[in-house]
Amino acid sequence: MATVLNPRTTEYEFLGPIGALLISVSTPVAIYALYFGCSEVAGGCPSQISFESVLQALSSLEWWKGLWDTEATLIYLAWYAFCVISWAVLPGDVVEGTPLRTGKRLKYKLNAFSTLLLTVGLTTGWIMANGPESFTFIYHKWVGLVTAFLLLAFVEATYCYIGSFQQGKLLALGGNTGNVIYDWFIGRELNPSIGVFDIKTFNELRPGLILWLLIDMSMVCEQATRRGGFANVTDSMWLVLLFQGAYIVDSLYNEAALFTTMDVITDGFGFMLAFAIGFVPFTYSLQARYLVFHPVDLGYLGVIGVVLVNFVGYYIFRTANAEKNDFRNGQNPKNLKFMTTARGSKLLTSGWWGRSRHPNYLGDLLMGLAWCLTTGFETPITYYYIVFFTILLIHRQRRDDEACYKKYGADWVKYTKLVPYRIIPYVY
Repeated sequence: MATVLNPRTTEYEFLGPIGALLISVSTPVAIYALYFGCSEVAGGCPSQISFESVLQALSSLEWWKGLWDTEATLIYLAWYAFCVISWAVLPGDVVEGTPLRTGKRLKYKLNAFSTLLLTVGLTTGWIMANGPESFTFIYHKWVGLVTAFLLLAFVEATYCYIGSFQQGKLLALGGNTGNVIYDWFIGRELNPSIGVFDIKTFNELRPGLILWLLIDMSMVCEQATRRGGFANVTDSMWLVLLFQGAYIVDSLYNEAALFTTMDVITDGFGFMLAFAIGFVPFTYSLQARYLVFHPVDLGYLGVIGVVLVNFVGYYIFRTANAEKNDFRNGQNPKNLKFMTTARGSKLLTSGWWGRSRHPNYLGDLLMGLAWCLTTGFETPITYYYIVFFTILLIHRQRRDDEACYKKYGADWVKYTKLVPYRIIPYVY
């Protein structure tokens, strides 16, 4: 019975165990490299990226110093504990997830947005009472906070991997290969939990996304401290806070949409997802950190241009997701066309979902481009996000297409002819 419910995984992703090991080692190194290669301690950001510039940065810095910071570790653990306590005590609706292979539906508590409001309220009150300089410690303890999150991610991934061998656990179909390194990385158990505390869905939004906003707020405070008050903070810094803050608010407000994503439905919880807890806030906030030591004034025309790019991206992102969510909930206010598969499932073939199979990804990319544009064009480092996110979304799209082909077969082939473009209409 256990073999039927939890069949052995026979196919690898990410080039198998070797790829999983390389990613597990290289991605933490990449976070440190983004800091030591683009920060005040490095003398700024290089105007171009080359192998020589990387070697020079590594040889000229005592980068290993400061990797461990006890105070930063305690701060990060306190932050994570605050998120857990907020999940436990704040009220919120309880919703059911999609049916599991066992037929069971897990229940999830929706109060991520309440946690965000509480966090922002407490932080804003602290800054108003004690001044912007009181909330600059994130900027100054950056490396120590990164190390703390990496240790926590390693501990969580290891705990969930070991716990997955307990009797009665439902495993992820893609994480039961029998290879320790690969299964630890990709996630062996589908829904690891401690009592009613679901580890995977909690980590997907709360500690990382809210911390991202706190980091941006800390960068604003650091720039305000250096420039003589909030009135002198640059327009580019305010735009980064506005754009990324709106994105974070939108994600947490629409928390229920998380439970229909591939991460929740099919992926286990391993180092790959545990790592995202800190990878998102500590790398996606690169623009804000750069603007602290390299202020950029965009001017009226620059602000208008960047705002327009972000608005178009957000409009596509939000309206596309709204079409999908309405259709999944049995509503079709726009009378969108669709095709019915042999399984009885319905696939949209008009509206945004008729223009491409992942129009929400297009909106994501345009918003990411706007965030990068706030930093100007003096260094390619600050455009890391749009490059990384493009690669990430293409990989996700290909994973999704492969899963849909296995699910729908010939119907998926027919659908791809009706909607030929993957992300960007007429381009890709």
